Amino acid sequence: MTPRPAPSRRHFLGMATATPLAVTGALTLGAGTAYAADSAYVMCYFTESTSLGEGTDYGLHLAVSKDSLNWTPLNQNNPVVTPTAGALGLRDPFILRKQDGTFVVLATDLKGTDWSYVSQYIHVWDSADLRTFTGYRRLKLHDMNTHCWAPEAFWDAGRGQYAIIYSAVNSSGHNVIMVNYTTDFLTASAPQVFFDPGYDVIDGDMAVGVNGVNYMYFKKNQTLVGTRSTSLDPGSFKEFTTGVAHGGTEAPTLVKSLTSSTWYLWGDTYTPNGVFYAWQSTDLASGTWTALDQKTYTQPLNSKHCGITTITTAQYDNLITKWGAPAWNRLKSYNLPARYIRHSNYIGRIDEYPIDPPSDSQWKLVPGLADPAGVSFQSVKFPTRYLRHYNYQLQLDVSDGTSTFSADATFYRTAGLADASWASFRSYNYPTRYIRHSNYVLRIDPISTTTERQDATFRVGY
Repeated sequence: MTPRPAPSRRHFLGMATATPLAVTGALTLGAGTAYAADSAYVMCYFTESTSLGEGTDYGLHLAVSKDSLNWTPLNQNNPVVTPTAGALGLRDPFILRKQDGTFVVLATDLKGTDWSYVSQYIHVWDSADLRTFTGYRRLKLHDMNTHCWAPEAFWDAGRGQYAIIYSAVNSSGHNVIMVNYTTDFLTASAPQVFFDPGYDVIDGDMAVGVNGVNYMYFKKNQTLVGTRSTSLDPGSFKEFTTGVAHGGTEAPTLVKSLTSSTWYLWGDTYTPNGVFYAWQSTDLASGTWTALDQKTYTQPLNSKHCGITTITTAQYDNLITKWGAPAWNRLKSYNLPARYIRHSNYIGRIDEYPIDPPSDSQWKLVPGLADPAGVSFQSVKFPTRYLRHYNYQLQLDVSDGTSTFSADATFYRTAGLADASWASFRSYNYPTRYIRHSNYVLRIDPISTTTERQDATFRVGY
């Protein structure tokens, strides 16, 4: 039985009130707070599996990337800090690098999927380096009988203050984007309506000061739509794009490439729950976006509603040193990049992400059982079991200690047969055969055609 996706906030509240949150993004880019030395990216997120079971955690998670497209989760994809007040969990975290170069983390005060939960507060942490988090507090933003969903902040130079924007249901009866101003994230001004087009809006994400224009993307119905203004004044933003989506899509996140003129727009789908899609554009003013091939990007495992901020190489290295890269990998199919290698009923196959439970798709690539120069695929979920071929089909078996088993479970990693930047895996004891998928099932076969080379190529990531 396929687990039923977690309901979105729109499903719960109805068309007049909402869907899950957002307000994350690339504010550091175009806002005057990106640094010339920046060369990498950090993503914040929470985790949620399709069944809300294994792989679900409502703490602050971090991942890092050199290209903003493929991500290395930190701390084994476990949280680096967790709220200790309010709902005792978070959604929709956002990282802002402040004018002094330090960071502030904001997040929705909500654990789980109770969209009726009322909180006038958001979670706040300070951090000098994203390795330690201090000054935890909840900041009150309003007195209404509603929520503060998906907080994000940006520097408003004209006011000399930071603006905190978020979604709340005001007297209009629907979600609007509200704003409060602050200098210290300890106290905030009275709330104002920042954006209300007359219908339900959530998940505002800003890019400030891009060629003299400010942009905000948000969720409209099930799509991501852009607004813009030459001012940062409340009420000044006007819609100017048609919606982009891949199914029900929320949580827009704008990211500017550090090495080109390309902008990326990330969106988080909830049909099924938690699949990120990405689009690209070389001109924010055009409002047009082209979908990226899923081969080009990989989200952190079970990630939901991300925020992405630029960092320096030193900060990237220090985060890896502090939290470590995962001890496990996931392997993505080259020609069916929505699918990952997993075991199901002890059979090796490729299935579409999200895979529930996620540990079915997590592997430790250990020294080959028959030759340490090769690799063997040890299951994270069943660590006494390894992928081995039997009658040329791959299955997950407990090692019996024999030389035959060790040979069947050992492969040599080579440059990808379809793309040398990816990987292929040649059988140790049948050296003319490679791991490939056929009708989604994994086997070892001789490879000769273009299709077979693609079937036998995988990306080793996280």
